[in-house]
Amino acid sequence: MKLVENEGETGRCFGTNLEVMFCGGFMKVTKLLAFRLFLIILVVMFVGTGIFTTLSVNLQSRQILHTMVSNVSQMSDLIKRSLHYSMLLNRREDIYQIITTIGSEPGIEAIRIYNKKGEITFSTVSGEVGKSVNTSAEACNVCHVAGKAPLSPNPSELTRIFRSPKGYRVLGMITPIRNELKCSSADCHAHPASQTVLGVLDVMVPLGGLDANLASLRQERYTSALLMVIVVAGLAGVFIWLMVNIPVRKLTLGTQEIMKGNLDYRISVRTNDEIGQLAESFNRMGEELKRARDELTQWAQTLEQRVDEKTEQLRRAQVNIIQMEKMASLGKLAATVAHELNNPLEGVLTYARLLKKKIRPGELSPEQVSEIVEVLSIISDETARCGSIVKNLLLFSRQRVGEFSEEDLRAIVERSVKLIEHHLKMHNIKLELDLGNQPAVLLCDPYQIEQALLALEINAVEAMPEGGVLSISINSVPELEAVRLKISDTGIGIREEDIPHIFEPFFTTKKEGKGTGLGLSIVYGIIERHGGSIAVQSRLHEGTTFTITLPRNSRPTEGIDSTSKGKNVD
Repeated sequence: MKLVENEGETGRCFGTNLEVMFCGGFMKVTKLLAFRLFLIILVVMFVGTGIFTTLSVNLQSRQILHTMVSNVSQMSDLIKRSLHYSMLLNRREDIYQIITTIGSEPGIEAIRIYNKKGEITFSTVSGEVGKSVNTSAEACNVCHVAGKAPLSPNPSELTRIFRSPKGYRVLGMITPIRNELKCSSADCHAHPASQTVLGVLDVMVPLGGLDANLASLRQERYTSALLMVIVVAGLAGVFIWLMVNIPVRKLTLGTQEIMKGNLDYRISVRTNDEIGQLAESFNRMGEELKRARDELTQWAQTLEQRVDEKTEQLRRAQVNIIQMEKMASLGKLAATVAHELNNPLEGVLTYARLLKKKIRPGELSPEQVSEIVEVLSIISDETARCGSIVKNLLLFSRQRVGEFSEEDLRAIVERSVKLIEHHLKMHNIKLELDLGNQPAVLLCDPYQIEQALLALEINAVEAMPEGGVLSISINSVPELEAVRLKISDTGIGIREEDIPHIFEPFFTTKKEGKGTGLGLSIVYGIIERHGGSIAVQSRLHEGTTFTITLPRNSRPTEGIDSTSKGKNVD
């Protein structure tokens, strides 16, 4: 017969082909989680059941033996009382006859009466009368361990178990025959009153039948326990196979399929336990991997299209840069136009106000006066509006900021808030300040920062015509070495489609004639020239939050066009 050797993942097997196959299969089974779990349960059940059965059998054996001792004690006491009258009258024939009759009953090994010297005065065993017993023998240990006869009334202390020469165990019960008053004063065999024990009655019962019953009980109990372990272990094995091995095997097969690239493989475990949750997580993982692979495949397939899209984005960016350069030129032009228009507009405004003051009642009719005043008011308002536009154009086109110095941003915020206190009271707006306990010192142009804060605060007030809450907070950003300022309101908010354009020059959401559209552009230019950033978050009818981040050690940045930053918002 040819011997072969096989070494695989499970171990090394050596022998015939059939032996190698069997060895390999067995080693695979032993490496299963279900088999190890079943083996642990089997060992625990076997040990636990063995200990419990042993304790139960020993307890029952002790109870049976205790019952046997109690019965023998009652029997010995009954024999003693049966002999009492004959012993008082010293009727030896009657005593012998009673002992012989009782001793011939089934279940009694022997009955003896010993005197205090250890001599057998009566016995159911022929030839023992008159002999002395060896007090050091196993059967006499109970009475003569310390050299004195026991006087305890407890039957368990008067009991001894020894082995008969025939090989079986014998239970002996010693019952003391005490010296009563009638015995010590009788004429027949008077004993001195100082002698408390006259002798003992020894009743011996064979335990062969009891031992056989106990052996049968042990065998029955251990057999039942073994059968119970086998049945329960079998049920546990089936349960583990169904609830552990099969789901784990499905998970293993699923993992192998995923490793092979089969991302469409799904596990069909539908339980609500941990294995079911693991199977569900595995299926979700497969779905996510498949989705990611599909996206990568699609990305590879549409790479050329994406390149074209990026090229188009770059083209649009180039167009935006050109537009920004145009806007920069427009800024320079706006500065020149503003300078040229500001002086004549100021003159028109002055003379309109002067004429308005010179008109007196009586010189013209009330209707004429009212009409002229109304026209002059319109001229004054529109001229003031033109002046505001010119002022904003000058600010918008300004390319330099003032002198930088170390300032506490908290003090700048407090100054700006103080300037709008009356606006807050008029519009029933509650102010909440959280400026922190530590100084927020940074290098900046304090007047420019204050101008930007005022613009944002006034916008917030105008966004809350029915009242609300204006919140201003300052926080340090150590990782950026910067300070973060938040200005929040609970006003009408900004539409989502308008948010990308709010920093563009001349863009406004206010009614015609109510705004120039340069305020936020100026704010953005100031923040940008300080090397900082501004972001906005807003929801309609919920409010708006502007977040400004300013570096602590910024340097003035020149030549930056604020119109190019209008898209950079959250």
